[in-house]
Amino acid sequence: MKVLFVAGDPKPERWTVPIKALLPEAEVHVWDPDGPAVGADYAIVWQPPEKLFERETNLKAVFNLGAGIDGLLAVPNLPPHLPVVRLEDAGMSVQMAEYVLHQLVEASRGMETYREQQREGVWKIHRPIKRSEWPVGVMGLGHIGKRVARTLADLDYRVSGWARSEHSLDRVTTYAGANQLQEFLGATRVLVNTLPLTDETRDILNHQHLSQLMPGAVVINVGRGEHLVDEDLLRAIDDGHVARASLDVFRQEPLPADHPFWQRPEITITPHISARTLRDATLEQITGKIRAHHNGQPITGIVDTGRGY
Repeated sequence: MKVLFVAGDPKPERWTVPIKALLPEAEVHVWDPDGPAVGADYAIVWQPPEKLFERETNLKAVFNLGAGIDGLLAVPNLPPHLPVVRLEDAGMSVQMAEYVLHQLVEASRGMETYREQQREGVWKIHRPIKRSEWPVGVMGLGHIGKRVARTLADLDYRVSGWARSEHSLDRVTTYAGANQLQEFLGATRVLVNTLPLTDETRDILNHQHLSQLMPGAVVINVGRGEHLVDEDLLRAIDDGHVARASLDVFRQEPLPADHPFWQRPEITITPHISARTLRDATLEQITGKIRAHHNGQPITGIVDTGRGY
């Protein structure tokens, strides 16, 4: 069995050494853009080049190093029948839930107000939170979205979830499909986006949809930058309908220094850190699936490339 690592890491041994330790029966190779084909059976990739699929024509499956597979699916010569396997959780969903909870508490508990009072030497207690005033809507109910929704519901926030297809979660009101999107948005004050990026979800956080949220809305985007129409968010803030936004993903990363988001106090910016890939957990999952697939056993996480997730 030959495994090819294709991720552009300047220190690929950080990955290949543990891969070899976890999968000792395999030959592990590092992608060389100028080298010959190695006859790989499996490729472990992050945003691979087109040349990979031109050169390595005997691949049995390709494993993505992150949960978001839009970069891989965008490779134009990705073989249509090659199984694409996404990363399932591997420690990412709990990080995402933690990040979203932090941003929600910042808004709902008014923590910025208390920090300002500290700077001014003011001791003043504000009324306690009423969770009924902070209904949360989670867009996307995959592994990450479900973990976020359950975490917030456990803290007695009123939580709704919306996805393309129907889901059922304890203590979470669920909506499905385009015909229920407006109802979902109308019941939401804090909108959390965890959707995958597809042709259907691109630009979904636009002015029309933002305007359907409850007044004083909060937007938390941890999905993809291409979900959000930047100028529409600024317009919704200027309209007074959106009170604040927490953004961890952007159309262009790093976010350009002259982007207007930097100058808006209503917007919190973080540099795509809401959920980092945990190397050990990731490689344990991927190598376990490679071994199972090689032995003819079924594996989970295979992407429906037609749907984009």
